[in-house]
Amino acid sequence: MRPSFRQLEYIVAVAEKGQVGLAARALNVSQPSLSAQLAEVEADLGVVLFHRGRSGARITPMGEEIVRRARQILHEHQDLRAVARGGGIFQGRLRLGVLPSIGPYLLPGVVQRLHAEHPSFRLIVREENTRSLDEGLRSGRLDMIISTPEDHPGARVLPLFSERLLLAMALDHPLGGRKTRLALGDLKGQTLLTLGSGHRLSHIVAGLAANAGGRVSDEYEGTSLDAIRLMAATGAGIAVLPSIYAATEARRATDVSLYPLDDPAAQRDIALVLPRLPDARPGSDVLAAILQSEAARILAG
Repeated sequence: MRPSFRQLEYIVAVAEKGQVGLAARALNVSQPSLSAQLAEVEADLGVVLFHRGRSGARITPMGEEIVRRARQILHEHQDLRAVARGGGIFQGRLRLGVLPSIGPYLLPGVVQRLHAEHPSFRLIVREENTRSLDEGLRSGRLDMIISTPEDHPGARVLPLFSERLLLAMALDHPLGGRKTRLALGDLKGQTLLTLGSGHRLSHIVAGLAANAGGRVSDEYEGTSLDAIRLMAATGAGIAVLPSIYAATEARRATDVSLYPLDDPAAQRDIALVLPRLPDARPGSDVLAAILQSEAARILAG
């Protein structure tokens, strides 16, 4: 097979080091040998991958695409070997999709722990809305996702945690200061702010608004929880925020007041969702346990 795996390693190393000599030393090969291999790959593919000169090896636009695909091939090959050795997910690469209303708040501590306990593990994270996560899981673009389980029928689900939804409003909002908790009836006539329609959170908020006699803003759909919190702070409406966000971000802010909402529908379940295969990939339960532990720590704080 040409180019060989070794040749793919060569072109990736040159792209990363920016110089043939530095790449050769990193790979423990001679510079003339590496240069010859690069020339052979370029001849086989019929493209120029690098412009080489005194200043180093400058990658071409076509070279960037070839190197990107070379990395993918090498990663897949490493994953294949990890599976054959029975090492499970922690011996290879994992493409993890996650809701943007969860990832930035849950994953930092998880990534730190994974790096310490499994240094060879490569976690690639993609933040996407619910619909895109489902497409990614079904197509194989993503290996696992962290999402709301009801949106992925037929998949394998490992429950992680349930979280309450909180109301965030401007400091001078008329509802503020009257109670420590709000009931659904308090939202009658109120405008609620939420994420765009591609997110499960928006459907939950729409249900709450309908039951309360309120409305969801059609003038502003936030692309992030920070955005809808800031809109609430200006008095544009009441933001509905997940508690894992509130525990890490909103409670530190001084621009809104937070109130629990006493209603059974004001919550969402979060799970690690896997493709429906005969057996879950080895190590999936360990990853789920780490995610559960981190979520419990955040929510307890």
